[in-house]
Amino acid sequence: MAHKTLTISEEAYNALSMVKGKDESFTKVILRLAKRRSSGDLLDYVRSMPPNEELASAIERVLEKRKFIRLRASGR
Repeated sequence: MAHKTLTISEEAYNALSMVKGKDESFTKVILRLAKRRSSGDLLDYVRSMPPNEELASAIERVLEKRKFIRLRASGR
């Protein structure tokens, strides 16, 4: 299999690193992300991602804030 060398910014490298699985190569990450872009299904993309505790915690915080705001708004 032929190989190519790519130069990417540190920001791009860090973004790829965050979505890269423990035993996943950068090649596999890029192919997975490229495939997701062509299918256009966000839910499939999210399901393909490895578990991310930081993201899960952030989503839970947002949901709690929304619940609190909804309760406050209905209590007026």
